[in-house]
Amino acid sequence: MLSFIRRLFRWYLRPSVQIGQGILLTIGIGAGIVLWGGFNTAMEATNTLEFCISCHEMEDTVYQEYKTSVHYKNPAGVRAVCSDCHVPHEWGPKVVRKIKASNEILHKLLGTINTPEKFEAKRAELAGHVWETMKANDSRECRNCHSFDAMDFEHQARRAREKMEPVALGTDLSEGSTCIDCHKGIAHKLPKVERDD
Repeated sequence: MLSFIRRLFRWYLRPSVQIGQGILLTIGIGAGIVLWGGFNTAMEATNTLEFCISCHEMEDTVYQEYKTSVHYKNPAGVRAVCSDCHVPHEWGPKVVRKIKASNEILHKLLGTINTPEKFEAKRAELAGHVWETMKANDSRECRNCHSFDAMDFEHQARRAREKMEPVALGTDLSEGSTCIDCHKGIAHKLPKVERDD
């Protein structure tokens, strides 16, 4: 590797026709660094709470629900923001999620959920998409913060311990269960479901 770097450096400094190529290479590397930095800066800027609630559709609905949840205020003083639950932390899955979010921009422009009534009419569908994603990735975003190893089962409520401890120990009989199976509605209201009478 070191010899490759030396050869590249010698090639770069050699006065010949390659000087033009060296200048182009320098410009290309510089432009790549600037574009990469700008792209990552934009990705992180769209992961802030302020960005997420900048649309009145979010600020007037799910943000108000979130402010009453344990993810917003709790005895430990730890706050999870929108992106902690809705955007993967790993770079590749994060880019995929951001690409999928372009659909949300389209619906913002179309006004699909721009009133509380329209939002409520779509709540079950929107929640279903999130739950489906979380089920498919084994509640990956939950596990970014919550770890079975860090849970103190002795101090959990009896019912919580009965459900959580077998999952943590791998003795849960309901194969394939994940956090979202039991914790729907933890930060937002559950959608109203039509029931058969």
